[in-house]
Amino acid sequence: QFKIVESGGGLVQTGGSLRLSCAESRFSLEHYGVAWFRQIPGKEREGVSCIGARDNTTYVDSVKGRFTISRDSAKKTVSLQLNSLTPEDTALYYCAVDALVRPGLCMTESEYKWWGQGTQVAVAP
Repeated sequence: QFKIVESGGGLVQTGGSLRLSCAESRFSLEHYGVAWFRQIPGKEREGVSCIGARDNTTYVDSVKGRFTISRDSAKKTVSLQLNSLTPEDTALYYCAVDALVRPGLCMTESEYKWWGQGTQVAVAP
């Protein structure tokens, strides 16, 4: 059973940056599909970004040019760099992991078997 742990959330001012990290306590995420989703209370969870097993990346339009997903080879984790943050980015960010994410579906929740508990990102005006 995987245990996915997110870290790096916090409170920043508009225009600030955060770096979220996703890790599994015992195994490397190196060959897994990994996605970041976020959810605002009262709204549906949305896909933010994902990285496939072959390191292909996808972003939702609202974060393109501001967020970057990457693998940290040394730490065997996946990070999401959040730049130029706005209050609209305030949400609980979840990391999701699976070994068998189908092509073109890496931002689809049902493709992921293992989920973390989330890390809160809050952006002050």
